[in-house]
Amino acid sequence: MLDYVTDKVQDETRQGEAFAPFANDPNVYKKRFYIESYGCQMNFADSEVVASILNKEGFGATRNVEDADLIFLNTCSIREKAEQTVRKRLTEFRKLKKRKPGTLVGVLGCMAERLESNFLEEEKLVDMVVDPDAYRSLPLLVEEAETGQKAVNVLLSRDETYSDISPVRLNSNGISAFVSIMRGCNNMCSFCVVPFTRGRERSRDAESIINECKDLLEQGYKEVTLLGQNVDSYYYTPPPGENGATRATVTFAALLESVAKISPDMRVRFSTSHPKDITDEVLHTMAKYENICKYIHLPVQSGSTRVLQLMNRTYTREWYMAKVDRIREIMPDCGISSDIIAGFCTEEEKDHQDTLSIMEYSQYDYSYMFFYSERPGTLAERRYKDDITLDIKKRRLQEIVDMQNRLSLASNQKDLGRTFKILIEGESKKSDADWMGRSSHNKVFVFPKGNYELKKGDYVMVNATGCTQGTLLGKIV
Repeated sequence: MLDYVTDKVQDETRQGEAFAPFANDPNVYKKRFYIESYGCQMNFADSEVVASILNKEGFGATRNVEDADLIFLNTCSIREKAEQTVRKRLTEFRKLKKRKPGTLVGVLGCMAERLESNFLEEEKLVDMVVDPDAYRSLPLLVEEAETGQKAVNVLLSRDETYSDISPVRLNSNGISAFVSIMRGCNNMCSFCVVPFTRGRERSRDAESIINECKDLLEQGYKEVTLLGQNVDSYYYTPPPGENGATRATVTFAALLESVAKISPDMRVRFSTSHPKDITDEVLHTMAKYENICKYIHLPVQSGSTRVLQLMNRTYTREWYMAKVDRIREIMPDCGISSDIIAGFCTEEEKDHQDTLSIMEYSQYDYSYMFFYSERPGTLAERRYKDDITLDIKKRRLQEIVDMQNRLSLASNQKDLGRTFKILIEGESKKSDADWMGRSSHNKVFVFPKGNYELKKGDYVMVNATGCTQGTLLGKIV
């Protein structure tokens, strides 16, 4: 599973520098589209694929939903709260449609197939419902919806990777970009809807990934994040070469090395790693190249072996701890973050304490923490009873959050006095007199600009002089 962002509404076009020159030019784009994306990084990357497809059909992005001819919500089904937020937004858009007849509203992403009939027939909230594997059909679906018909494509694909589509960077700061390397997931974690909403794993053509990263470098990007529900299971077998010669299969470690070799000035990150699949080969590749960031998102979900078995995570508490040990052995300074679920079915107090103790053992820099939300269609919904009360879930989650807050502060305090290579991503949100950037370990630094001739995208050495729980403060050295 990928990192999950907050439920706050996120309009990708607000930072969409790629569209700024065209926003008010009627001679470039005759119609406008507006996208809000929710959930994981893959959804944000998918919205950039959608933008590319719509661009070719004469649609340009707008920052203002009131100006849009097409409105899309790229949805997430991982938690009930995310779905509630989407329903609220769709209700607001229905009011907008009454003020502006002819506006079309569509639902993309993971909620599409599962709630198709609810959105189209029962609640009459949308005109289009489109699955993550069906974005190529958007132009035809828009045409169909314009005639007053409900347009639907929720078919999953065994081979769609959008490898030939060059994404339009809607939500980019011009420095960092997402690059999708695979789609779908073969892990049947009992709490997760992803295998049912995104289908089985398929890896993208390695050459197309490398070419996209090279193109980003030429455009001035300094960092790429390779994305997949489980990047470590990337496995691409190229078609035969000349005279039918067999070509070597590309593993994730090999792909990671190829991307790192493009330029030593371009940082490489990746997300997400399933603990059972990240190999020593990947870890040694990370250690070998300075520009591969020393940071791994390694979701644990629970610290209890009994609960992990119910979750179908395919590893034990002890096995996960040994994997953390191996990461520290090969890269002693590697940053590690996690996903954690409180209050899964039948979770007892001892199981909860096991989660707190594995957090302390792993010394996570930060975590994405939730209480369990039963999702329709998952294995857990069919097999287990959601028997932990909401009060207990919230109390356990708060204890997990409190633990992580202590770990995050302690992690930052350990870095005080040290000097780090920081990639400047832009000005600080609080002051235009300060820069904001991140270290290789994915930690956020804020530091005064001073009199140095620096700009966004530059690397700079920064000494950590202070910290909060979430941010390191420093000075240029």
